[in-house]
Amino acid sequence: MTFGTFAFIKKEKALGKFDKYKIDLKAMKADSAQYEFVLDNLYFSYIDGPEIQKGKVHVELIVKRTAYAFELNFKTEGVVWVPCDRCLDEMEQSVASSDKLIVKFGQEYAEEGDNMIIIPEEEGDINVAWFMYEFIALAVPMKHVHAPGKCNKTVAGKLSKHLRTNSGDADGDEEDLMETEIEITVGDEEERVEQIDPRWNELKKILDNN
Repeated sequence: MTFGTFAFIKKEKALGKFDKYKIDLKAMKADSAQYEFVLDNLYFSYIDGPEIQKGKVHVELIVKRTAYAFELNFKTEGVVWVPCDRCLDEMEQSVASSDKLIVKFGQEYAEEGDNMIIIPEEEGDINVAWFMYEFIALAVPMKHVHAPGKCNKTVAGKLSKHLRTNSGDADGDEEDLMETEIEITVGDEEERVEQIDPRWNELKKILDNN
């Protein structure tokens, strides 16, 4: 996992909007500590991430101090609002995840591996606001669509009519708007690649013209 950590650190220090998400590791007196956060629309607007703009998510964070590092365990559960892949309207999407972050003291900020970060020992604290956002974004399914019959009927109707006009297809079922997926292998790793149905572009054109 790659975190946009360093860009966020600069942003956070400049704006100071995320002070309540700072964890002072250097000042920990016990071997463990527990924190709870409720991430609301204001939080997501401050983060200004591309994937999620609105939500209400509860995060429980348990920090454990070990001999050489700090182990941060995040338990995340709640809902976010994301655009439907079919009709582009907002939809409510449940999210839940359990994630771990290892933090070590060092000379300067650095990332090691998928879940380890180095922070300057002289500072001694870490702001977890961006990490929580990343965990939530990764918990959103690759496909997020309304339940059957819940898509915007106006948009679905316009697209169905447009498809029938251009292809002569009398069905025009909203399922045709689904993205198709193919799997490819690169080296030893499998990556999921979304192959966008060309009619998706037609949907955007229709919406832009109305």
